Amino acid sequence: MTQSIQTLGLLARLAILTVWLCLPALPMWAQNAPAEGPATEEVEPETFKAPVIVDGDTLFFLRGSSALPAPERAEDVQNKIIEVAEASDAERVTVTFEESEFGIRIFADGVQVSIVTDADADLDQMDLSVLSVLHGEAIKQAIESYRANRTEQARVSGAIEAVGWTLGFALFIVVILWLHRRIRRRTLMVVRRYLKDVETATAKSVQAEAIAALIRYGLNFILLVTFFLGFYYYLSFVLLAFAETRYFAQLLLTYLTQPVLLIFKGVLSYIPNLIMLALITWITLYIIRGMRVFFDAVEAGSFDMGDFEKHWVNPTFNIARVVVILIALVFAVPYIPGSDSAAFQGLTILVGAMLSLGANSVVSNMLAGLFVIYRRSTSIGDRIQIGDHVGDVVRIKLMETHLKSIKNELISIPNAQLMNSDVVNFSKKTDGSGLLLHTTVGIGYEEPPEKVEAMLIEAAHRTKAIKAKPEPFVLWTALADYAINYQINGYTTRGSIIPKIRSDLHRNIVAVFNENNVQIMTPSYMADPPEPKIPAEEWDGHLAHETHADTDSS
Repeated sequence: MTQSIQTLGLLARLAILTVWLCLPALPMWAQNAPAEGPATEEVEPETFKAPVIVDGDTLFFLRGSSALPAPERAEDVQNKIIEVAEASDAERVTVTFEESEFGIRIFADGVQVSIVTDADADLDQMDLSVLSVLHGEAIKQAIESYRANRTEQARVSGAIEAVGWTLGFALFIVVILWLHRRIRRRTLMVVRRYLKDVETATAKSVQAEAIAALIRYGLNFILLVTFFLGFYYYLSFVLLAFAETRYFAQLLLTYLTQPVLLIFKGVLSYIPNLIMLALITWITLYIIRGMRVFFDAVEAGSFDMGDFEKHWVNPTFNIARVVVILIALVFAVPYIPGSDSAAFQGLTILVGAMLSLGANSVVSNMLAGLFVIYRRSTSIGDRIQIGDHVGDVVRIKLMETHLKSIKNELISIPNAQLMNSDVVNFSKKTDGSGLLLHTTVGIGYEEPPEKVEAMLIEAAHRTKAIKAKPEPFVLWTALADYAINYQINGYTTRGSIIPKIRSDLHRNIVAVFNENNVQIMTPSYMADPPEPKIPAEEWDGHLAHETHADTDSS
């Protein structure tokens, strides 16, 4: 109940504010009533015309001159008609005519009200005598109507009519309040009933309360607009019930009804275009659905397209969909309301300029994304290295590529950077041998090279992820000042765990060299120590057993 009272108070304040804004402008509207005639060209005072208006009804138009402009002449005639009408309560008015050198004078109840001149006849393209009779008849009806509208019976009738409109508006407010409460109570329940699938599909990321709030906002906005329209017309009809305010009421109705009718007529005139737009939309959606069925069949293997890879299916479908939508837009633009206007054309030019100036990086990333997708060098699941980043490709998007690093970090790399950088792919097979894993150690010149090579090959054999065939081999990479740099090379097909394989290889190299009392002299050498720098104790038993077990299994 308290909420309804608060809402009613808000509506009342809005109504009072609207009245306060509208009433001060009514005299201005009455004073500056628009005159009919061409508004696009400048007209001289001699040829300007102004309407004679009494109680909101336009009787006729009068022509002005340089000495007496049309608005002043029309206002003078209006005042004389009102003066004659208020001078008597008689139901009938006697109108007479008298010719003069300036034109035909019109008298009402013996009082000169107006004069019809040759200029007025030229304005209406009518004979002077006929035009004077028509003016006299209009003046007679205006005076009789003015007197009839101000009788006691007319005022009582107007008051009853105003009370009726007030009761109707009160009922209208009650309905608005009822609908407002109904919306608050029913929206969430309806949303929860019919949109459960939306919450399930989005893992409740789209909550029913949020959807209900949006729907309530839209419905309340419609109710608010409906209330303002109802109040506007209620105010107009109440003012229309009284003769003194009827002109203002007609102005209110004109200023609102004409735009509404114009919009309504525009909508009706665009119905054929809307039908064509709906047809284009339906055909476009039908084609897109057909393409989706086709690409799903390609992904499932129902259609053999040669070297077409499966991870190309979704990007190709998206590209084809964009092409179809662009073609549909080309056909639809001529049927869009206002598409042939200069404002629409200027807006499209502005949007194009904004895109061309501000979206260079976006477009470059998009084009690079297409090249990354279709150039076959990188696929989802590949272990790659880009600069200092090493990881598995988990997603290739149009703008960026996502890597999952060996430390389980998600790395986002712009596709333009991916196109302009050296990419090392550890997963692509170039031949049947696999990747060549290598590492370098420095051993002093006093150690027999054959012994060093044998120890390095033994360490490679103990590393179970390195293949036995082809055989590991050793290269001499440098004859340094104090040591020979030996590089052990071994083949592996497990590129996704290269860091682990290299770590195992390093561990096995240290173990083999310690077993043979050979000192590794990398990374630097100062002087020969009295004894080799190797562990004094044996390796941990568990580690030794694990190493021998790996060797046996390989």
